Amino acid sequence: MTAVPDLESAPGGVRPGSPELLRSFFRRHAAGVAVITARGARGPAGFTATSLASVAAEPPLLSFGIATGASSWPAVEAAEYVGVHLLAERQRELADTFARSGADRFGPPTRWTEGPEGVPLLAGVLAWAVCRVHARVPAGDHRIVIAEVVRGDPTGSGRPLLYHRGDFTGLRD
Repeated sequence: MTAVPDLESAPGGVRPGSPELLRSFFRRHAAGVAVITARGARGPAGFTATSLASVAAEPPLLSFGIATGASSWPAVEAAEYVGVHLLAERQRELADTFARSGADRFGPPTRWTEGPEGVPLLAGVLAWAVCRVHARVPAGDHRIVIAEVVRGDPTGSGRPLLYHRGDFTGLRD
């Protein structure tokens, strides 16, 4: 028989109901890595996201979260369209670049072009989609962006990049 967890204790010194508990919980959840891009008033903007989720097939909706304090938030907040890119295992450096505060995300060696609706599209990804933003739902210090896929290319090759235990990783055979 499996022991029932003691709900009053704090395993590993993590305070119940804390941001640390949430972070610790999700470090154990493997997630695909995406980069979200938008055309901003000052040029292209983007960030690495692990919160990408499918929402509905009819219409084709997806969602992702973004902190309202993120440098890319003003561009995403104002954008009618965003780009969503699924990264390949070989693109750890690209994921790091878009995750790092203050990085020149669209400078070399990042390869990108202006796509449909002026959305910055990254080269060499597993798949990309241009999405029309439908809603920005408040969620604590974040917004959950819900967007409809209107164009895309899901034909890239390679294995997906994952985020697990605080690091980028790949699938194992």
